[in-house]
Amino acid sequence: MLLKKPLATLLMLAFAAGAAVTTSALAAPEAAVAASAAAAPAYDLDRDVNLALKTFDVPGMAIAIVKDGKVIAAKGFGVRRLGDPAPVTAKTLFEIASNSKAFTAAQLAQLVDDGKLSWDDPVTKHLPSFQMADAYVTHTMTVRDLLVHRSGLGLGAGDLLWWPTTTFSTDEIIDRLRNVKLATSFRNNYAYDNLLYIVAGKIIAQKSGKSWEAATREHILAPLGMDGTTTNVEEMLKTADYSAPHSKINGKAAVVKPMPVQNAVGAIGVQTNAEDIAKWMQVLLNEGKMENGKQLFSAKQAREMWSQQTPMKVSEPKPALMATKPNFAAYGLGFQLRDYRGRKIVMHGGALQGFYSRIVMVPEEKLGVAIFTNAENGPSMSALQWRILDNYMGVAPTDWIKLYAEQEAEMHKEELARQGKLSAARAAASKPSLPLASYNGDYKDDWYGTVSIKQAGGRQVMSFSRTPDLTGTLEHFQHDTFIVRWKERNFNADAYVTFALNPDGSIERMKMAPISTETDFSYDFADLNFTPVKKP
Repeated sequence: MLLKKPLATLLMLAFAAGAAVTTSALAAPEAAVAASAAAAPAYDLDRDVNLALKTFDVPGMAIAIVKDGKVIAAKGFGVRRLGDPAPVTAKTLFEIASNSKAFTAAQLAQLVDDGKLSWDDPVTKHLPSFQMADAYVTHTMTVRDLLVHRSGLGLGAGDLLWWPTTTFSTDEIIDRLRNVKLATSFRNNYAYDNLLYIVAGKIIAQKSGKSWEAATREHILAPLGMDGTTTNVEEMLKTADYSAPHSKINGKAAVVKPMPVQNAVGAIGVQTNAEDIAKWMQVLLNEGKMENGKQLFSAKQAREMWSQQTPMKVSEPKPALMATKPNFAAYGLGFQLRDYRGRKIVMHGGALQGFYSRIVMVPEEKLGVAIFTNAENGPSMSALQWRILDNYMGVAPTDWIKLYAEQEAEMHKEELARQGKLSAARAAASKPSLPLASYNGDYKDDWYGTVSIKQAGGRQVMSFSRTPDLTGTLEHFQHDTFIVRWKERNFNADAYVTFALNPDGSIERMKMAPISTETDFSYDFADLNFTPVKKP
């Protein structure tokens, strides 16, 4: 999944599925909770959502709430597209990005139930050609390891193979995994990745004899009656009720074009709406049991998916948000796990160009909340998430919208100041070591492939060979470092491009790094190590 850094700080958890909360520091007195709930005024969801839309500059949002097996809310707010009055409805489709990972985990759980694989089978048992950069990791990695972000890959490693939209096939992406260097020891650290969910999706396709998309429709969407949900962006665009994506361009929300990524469906392939996601949360909160009494997947596998697999570091929030700090955080199988106010939380986030989503469930309360946005704003969802949970958990209300808005403004101000200091400290009078034309040519990275730098229209232009939209102009920064400004300004991912020279003055290598800490980590430029392609 594409995941912005502000969202990454919230991806945490607590206890293994089924474990009781017994630690005194986490226990919530039931009488006090009941009394607080009785005294609380009726919750005005519409007021809070509309305030969040205005405060965080989000055009539209869909909300689903389920409680005790019933749908409490499934509705839309705001507009599908800026400049068009058509409203978001309960049926409006949104790309939910990495919230798709749970659908992949659930299908693997079904295969485990059917005896077609085991969580701890080696991946090579089902995909013999699978290969990581390290032979030991290749042969030791299990199906479970594909889902739990402990492979040794760095954060978002290899995401440029599928994002922004590339011409690589799913099989090509999996094949190129062998060239993506590991950042840590196997099973040693948590680091969020998307590529291994692409591998997991391939196993589902291999076992079902059909595409991941077709298998998802047959094994999950159809049984649950999620009739509006699609597994292909192009399919979504043919429907009557879907949201446009919006990104910030020069600080202002604007409609941007959809970015199909069918080569990564195992990680980010679902587009759904409030009505359908309510059905999904209902079955998840009921340990896989559907309304007809049948199990979509067994209760045993439901508990396995919500059990701790990989510990996660607990981030330290700003003082104003300290109440959101968990005591424990971990990743399960397609879900993040943490605690909040004495309750276990099962959640996940999703982010793709123009869309953010969040699903949060409180198993003990039989409570599920889904928030879909057609903008790239994590604080809007976090504020509503905690506000809704507080209401149903009988907690005195906190003005989370105000607190998150203040934090967002503060963090952005700090980032602008950081960039300003870097710009002010640069050696503005410095010159490149070589004539500009000497930097032109093709450069190759072991796992991505080639990029080219050439003169076009009086400017030097960098182009990624397999990513049509990743094209931008180079401008000199200092010494042998340039900045690439991408043509697609909504990427918000301009990067430094630095050349290292050999003793004879020829170019040895080229490295890249995002300029802003707010750049999505799936623009993993820092993992690329380009060397010049020698001319024949």
